[in-house]
Amino acid sequence: MIRYGIAEWFGEPFVEMTPARRRALAAAALDDAPAPPCPFQRGSVRCSKRSGVCSFRRYESGHGGRISRPAGSPVILCPKRFEHGDVLPRWLAEIVGFDLARAYVARETPFMRSTATEKAAGRIDMVLANGKSGSPNWYGLEVQAVYFSGQNMRTEFERLRTDDGISPPFPNAVRRPDWRSSSAKRLMPQLQIKAPTLRRWGKKLAVAVDAPFFEAVGGASKTPVRDLDDGEIVWLVPTIGEDGALERYHWEMLSLDASCNKLSAANTVKRAEFESAMAAKLRPLRAGVEGG
Repeated sequence: MIRYGIAEWFGEPFVEMTPARRRALAAAALDDAPAPPCPFQRGSVRCSKRSGVCSFRRYESGHGGRISRPAGSPVILCPKRFEHGDVLPRWLAEIVGFDLARAYVARETPFMRSTATEKAAGRIDMVLANGKSGSPNWYGLEVQAVYFSGQNMRTEFERLRTDDGISPPFPNAVRRPDWRSSSAKRLMPQLQIKAPTLRRWGKKLAVAVDAPFFEAVGGASKTPVRDLDDGEIVWLVPTIGEDGALERYHWEMLSLDASCNKLSAANTVKRAEFESAMAAKLRPLRAGVEGG
């Protein structure tokens, strides 16, 4: 049996933890103890993600209901995981030809304003600029982690709070990355709102998703384009290496239309298939209603 489970928890590799460490972090995940600092952000910033789960990965079931071994790469669940080592802004700076000695990063820059309250209603995750004063050239950078579907994690944390096995227990429920919600329902609207505005301003937008996410929406183009003039979106695709470092995996340019097509990641069914499924679900509109 294979199931998704915790890959990194509060910034630490899950399968390498001692039973005592798992119990301590379970207490933090259940709000019974303070969360430790996030190792992926600058400074001693405490983890702000409820549950502290940084990433998921698939595991094989082993003897005695324990995890046997990983099966596949980690999937990033927390957007702060993308900040590790400033890999993304440094990579983008190299791609667009910015001098790292003159490069600056602004985080969570307000981009939209509520028509009702005049307060910030949307932000760009990061902005990379090639200077600090005047009107520097700059690129927006959005990051998108993955949501998961299935049973919430509380029952898992409650079990881990008392477990004393040497190896971690096998995940207690089916949970999986929700690529559809993360791509078509979350990331695509962000690109559709932000990329056209940046285009009017004469700027471009970069977007970062991890390798499993990118592969789930079709992966690399057959002939990847790396000409910055050939699209509106710079796709940056990192992966988590065996040592836990965020590593470069792939990048390419895509138009906004091509990006949205990729994120749709679904084809309309044939009419006959749709109508067959519909027929099986049809029920009388007034079933159970008396009179009339």
